[in-house]
Amino acid sequence: MQDGFDLSIIVFLLLAAFVGWRLYSILGTRPGREDQASVSNVAKLIVPATQRDAAPEPSVETASEPDPARWKGIAEPGTPLANSLDALVATDQSFDARQFIAGARGAYEAIVIAFASGDRNTLRELLSRDVFESFVGAIADREKRGETVETTFVGIEKADLHHVQLRGNAAQITVRFLSKLITATRDAAGAITDGAADKVVDVTDIWTFARELNSRDPVWKLIATEAAY
Repeated sequence: MQDGFDLSIIVFLLLAAFVGWRLYSILGTRPGREDQASVSNVAKLIVPATQRDAAPEPSVETASEPDPARWKGIAEPGTPLANSLDALVATDQSFDARQFIAGARGAYEAIVIAFASGDRNTLRELLSRDVFESFVGAIADREKRGETVETTFVGIEKADLHHVQLRGNAAQITVRFLSKLITATRDAAGAITDGAADKVVDVTDIWTFARELNSRDPVWKLIATEAAY
């Protein structure tokens, strides 16, 4: 036996290798999915941080009046929207309006791209059953005609909360998106039948997301869409 040999070192190294393998088996990417955006990451964008992370320590601060600027840039004080947000926070104290808007922007982009490419798996994760069936029906009709949609997402110029509704533990939030897209539909022969492959267009969409606040599923799902003209 060599000087300095310690059996505990060997045991430690074997344990570290086992733990590393377990972490990879749980968190590692699936074969063939490395280049695809993670749906779970998109969904997490619209989940309040306090639901994703460990529960915060109980606050020892005394109750105080709400900050009058709490909805600054989101809703004017005293408006129905501000009052509805207050009611939502009273029911779900983990709700963060600014984080929700940021997540809704990510979900909007993911859904637009998934619909154009016919990515049913992504849509299934982010849409309610009724909206999913509607989207998939449109995709199937498009595929039967041999049509393809080319969409380049230029960006979202604005995403504003439009309406908040709370009924018991069921919450619905409507967001108005102003975005820029390049989109073109081609027929089976490759000819453009709608849109343009080299033109940026302004798009206004009004989408409603919903979630049962007492549900174990933390994801807000798209339940309704409306194009504004």
